[in-house]
Amino acid sequence: MKMNQRVMTLDEFTIQELRNYPGATGQLSGLLRDIGLAAKRVNVEVNKAGIADILGEAGKTNVQGESVKKLDEFANDQLISSLQTSIYCCGVASEENEEFISFDDEFSRNSKYVVLMDPLDGSGNIDVNVSIGTIFSVYRRLTPNGSSCELEDFLQPGSQQIAAGYIIYGSSTMLVYATRRSVQGFTLDPSIGEFCLSHPNMKVPDESDIFSINVGYYHLYEKKVQKAIDHFMAKDATEKVYRHRFIGCMVSEIHRTLVQGGIFMYPAFGKYAQGRLRLCYECNPMSFLMEKAGGLAFSDGNQRLLDIKPTELHQRIPIFIGSKKLIEEVLPIIR
Repeated sequence: MKMNQRVMTLDEFTIQELRNYPGATGQLSGLLRDIGLAAKRVNVEVNKAGIADILGEAGKTNVQGESVKKLDEFANDQLISSLQTSIYCCGVASEENEEFISFDDEFSRNSKYVVLMDPLDGSGNIDVNVSIGTIFSVYRRLTPNGSSCELEDFLQPGSQQIAAGYIIYGSSTMLVYATRRSVQGFTLDPSIGEFCLSHPNMKVPDESDIFSINVGYYHLYEKKVQKAIDHFMAKDATEKVYRHRFIGCMVSEIHRTLVQGGIFMYPAFGKYAQGRLRLCYECNPMSFLMEKAGGLAFSDGNQRLLDIKPTELHQRIPIFIGSKKLIEEVLPIIR
C-alpha cells in the first residue's frame, strides 16, 4: 500500500454507495454502521479480556443449553443496545435469547429491517486466546411498516437476505459483509478507531487444497461423510495432497476459506442428528456471503442451503460450504 494512498472508512464507503444508488433510503447503510460501532466496543473488551475479569463462565446456560461466557453476554448486550438505539432496525433475534426482541418505539416500528445474530461465535476459544467472531444477517421485514415485527419476519429463507456478514477478532479485527452486489472487507485501524476498506470486492478462490472438518468425530459420521473425508486424505504421492485445518470457530473457518479457498464441512453426527450449527444465525449468513463471493453452500448433497425455510429460530442444520470446485467434488459423494 502506498504511504499516501487514501483509505476509505466504512462510513465513507456506505455513504459513497448511497451516491451510486440514488433510490436507496440509507437504512441499510445506517444499519451496517451501527453493527460496526457495536463491533468496535466488543473488540475493546476482547483485547483486554485477560485483565478485565471478563473471561470465563457467566454462571448460566443459553437457550441451546450451552454454558454462557461473560464475553458472550457482553457482546449480546452491546449489539442489542446499538440496534435498539438505532432508527434502522425493528427487531433482533439472537442465538443467546430464546425469543426474538421487538423494538416498539415509533422509529423502530417504521424501520424496514430485522437482524439475526450470533453475538460471539467460537466462544469456547475465548479462554485460550484463539480467534472468535460475530455473525449477523439482515432481512427486509414482511410485516407492514408501522407495526411491531413478528416471528415470520425472522423465519425467512436465506435467499431473502439483504445483507450478511461477520466480524473476526483476531490478529487484526475485520468486518466483512455481503450485499446482493458484492462482498467487502474492512480492517479496524486502532489508531483512528475506524474500519477501513482493505479487501474490496472479495472473491473466494475456485480451487484450493484445504479441507476443514472435525475428524475426531469420524467414527460418528455417516458413511457418505466418511467417504468425503477419505476423498481428501491422499493415499499416495500420485494423488493431490490436501491440507487439513480445523479451528472450532465458524467465523475463523469461513474467513480463511474466503481468503485462501477450501471447503468447510460440519455434518450431522451422534447427538446432533439434525446438525449442530444454527441455520438462522450461522449457516444462512455465511452461505449468503460465500455465494456472493463466488462459492457454494449446501446442507446435504441435494439441497442448496439458502433455499431452506426455517421452522424455528434455533433450528440446527448440517453445512458444506466453500470454493465452488471443492463443493462440486464433494456433492456426488454425499448424495
